Amino acid sequence: MDEQLTSGKLQHVRLGYLCRLQTGLTVDGTRELDGDVVTRPYLRVANVQAGHLNLDSVSNITVPRAMAKRSELRSGDVLMTEGGDLDKLGRGTVWRGELDGCLHQNHVFALRTNPERLDARYLAWVTQSGYGRSYFESTGTKTTNLASTNSSKILDFRIPLPELSEQLRIADFLDAETARIDLLLSKRRQMRDLMALRRERITEQVLGLEEGHSTRLVPLKYLARDVSVGIVVTPAKWYVDDGGVPALRGLNVQPGRILSESLIRISDKGHAENRKSRLNADDVVVVRTGQAGAAAVVPREFDGANCIDLIIVRLGNKLDPRYVTYVLNSDYAKGQVGLNSVGSIQAHFNVGAMKQLPIPAASRSEQAAKVAILDREIGSMDALSERLSAQDRLLTERRQALITAAVTGQLDVTTARPAHDRDF
Repeated sequence: MDEQLTSGKLQHVRLGYLCRLQTGLTVDGTRELDGDVVTRPYLRVANVQAGHLNLDSVSNITVPRAMAKRSELRSGDVLMTEGGDLDKLGRGTVWRGELDGCLHQNHVFALRTNPERLDARYLAWVTQSGYGRSYFESTGTKTTNLASTNSSKILDFRIPLPELSEQLRIADFLDAETARIDLLLSKRRQMRDLMALRRERITEQVLGLEEGHSTRLVPLKYLARDVSVGIVVTPAKWYVDDGGVPALRGLNVQPGRILSESLIRISDKGHAENRKSRLNADDVVVVRTGQAGAAAVVPREFDGANCIDLIIVRLGNKLDPRYVTYVLNSDYAKGQVGLNSVGSIQAHFNVGAMKQLPIPAASRSEQAAKVAILDREIGSMDALSERLSAQDRLLTERRQALITAAVTGQLDVTTARPAHDRDF
């Protein structure tokens, strides 16, 4: 196989010719630990994020000294994870010696570049570009919930390879430009966090959920007409690609709204066999697993739809659906859900706990008045938050496009205007 391919003026070289791949340690509780052993910090997949490291929680491991030497990280290594979400496969992060003598798990690869031919920072940027993402997402092995790559696929990746001096210019340019974009994204996250705190404070004040408030709380089961659960297990034979009946899942329920993305459909037979999980407009559905407790009103377009693994609150004439969702999406209700959820990996909230969840008692007219106040007071904040989120998406797209253009030769970084001369 040829070492390099040429595309226009930019050669593409197989990564295996430019660096060495180091595999990590396999955790083995039965390993013999007598003799010359050392205890060192070691990185797991959770520590290696897209473009950065999360070292808030780093485990230690005790292994024979010779084994540790074979898996010790060096400053300048480029870390890549073997498995996880498809869009994170192969995303490189440069290790800068943050922890002395640090080792790495076998599910984290360390690529040690030939510094005379390939700059580590440049390699990391290539893996984060659209060009790199296309390669790893197309070659990754996909399962139901995860994807994975391997050392052969990583080493077979052909990267655009300009002269080393140009690699350094590109890496410097992207370090500066992406830092500016990341700062803007960070400021927007801070704004959204502050608005979320203000939003919650107003919600608690209006609903009477502030600590020390004398609001009368009544278990939901005494106010709602019925609290039940949708289809818990859906046989594969019920799923259909076309036609059929829409079925809402936890993925479709966000606090205060229903999303049509990732909507599935079930056969008419499945729908007929599960009458109790059919939805009516103005029912309130609540997530049981994952984002447990998130609640939304069923809109008119989903009247008659079915649902899977959702709690269904049929309100009757004592409760306003918007009032109920404001209560259930409050921090107060989230705390109640958290206390009654089980599961170490994904929180799971059951229908019995939902029936017992205390909510503020109020007449229908009082509920309507509170909803009107909340809509007025926090509606503008929600609209601003949506605009900020839309801007974040544009900034993220801009960041990705900039990286891709720089590493594929579409952007000459030597003539690009400095950041202080441009506006996004």
